[in-house]
Amino acid sequence: MTTINQERLVEHFIELVKIDSESGNEKAVAEVLAEQLGQMGFDVTKLPVPDAISNGFNIYGKLKGSLDGSIIFSSHMDTVTPGNGIEPVIEDGIIRSNGETILGGDDKSGIAAVMEAIRTIQESSEAHKTIEVAFTVYEELGLEGAKHFDMSMIESQQAIVLDSGGPIGTIITTAPGQQSLKITIKGKPAHAGLAPETGINALTVASDAISNMTLSRIDEETTANIGVVRGGQATNIVMPELYIEAEARSLDDNKLAKQVEHMVSTFEAAAEKHGAGIQIESTRSYNAYRISDDNPHVVAIKAAFEAIGIEPMTKPTGGGSDANVFNEKGLLTVNMSTGMAKVHTTEEFIAIADLVAISEFVRSYVTK
Repeated sequence: MTTINQERLVEHFIELVKIDSESGNEKAVAEVLAEQLGQMGFDVTKLPVPDAISNGFNIYGKLKGSLDGSIIFSSHMDTVTPGNGIEPVIEDGIIRSNGETILGGDDKSGIAAVMEAIRTIQESSEAHKTIEVAFTVYEELGLEGAKHFDMSMIESQQAIVLDSGGPIGTIITTAPGQQSLKITIKGKPAHAGLAPETGINALTVASDAISNMTLSRIDEETTANIGVVRGGQATNIVMPELYIEAEARSLDDNKLAKQVEHMVSTFEAAAEKHGAGIQIESTRSYNAYRISDDNPHVVAIKAAFEAIGIEPMTKPTGGGSDANVFNEKGLLTVNMSTGMAKVHTTEEFIAIADLVAISEFVRSYVTK
């Protein structure tokens, strides 16, 4: 049995992170991956997405196996900013960026691990299950690639998304739903020096609402945050309008609905109190999912980890991923750690040993 080729794995990972692919600009990396999958024997389909989302495309690939069963692995091709001109540095078994950008292990570590596992299997002529891949665009800014993925292509009944942090062996079986709020408060302008009392300050309305709002950590399953505030023209004008973006997340749909209702009604009450107008746009970004530990999909994943000497653990997360979307579309999906750490920061890093270990897991799972 051939082992994972660490040098080739690291080389491929570094090749991928050096390709600029901030959300919406995935075409270059998608073209490279489509070609590489084709060379590995995959039937590859470039799945179009709306131009407004990306200059690239989603990738679907299928490699027929001789063993019973089928699995689809998914990772996203886009990165957050600053993700252009990434220069990886390797020291003491750790790959990090040079500190000027993110690294892009989120989520090119998942792509590299799956592809290296398959290359190793092919070299040793091991029998394997049918393997499908779904590489998506624009995950970081709203899971849009997954939302537009053509699910009719997929034959597998279950999926593994490789897009989380934590120790190798971490299986995310529970993830929250998220509701997004866009609020516009319409006050009334007035000269701040001559007649401020004739105006209605939109910021005063907002601060009144927010001071009466339960935010941040609501309970162990629920969070809420005000993340964007824009408004104001000049210091001598009573602020006539304010735009706010907020979110709420919960592992429990009822708690999420209750938190959103609390935020909406508190904004509305403050607007009414001050005589201001208000517009609130409330949209569901994605739904929660919850998979039990004794689900056969989870049991099979645990067995594949145990076969390579890694102790698996199931846990919930506070973040959303393509797994939320795939579960909503009826594809049983867990998210798993690749060992990525400090993602979305310029201190992002990944240990080579973790990259190798998650590649070993993929191989273990598809050859059982």
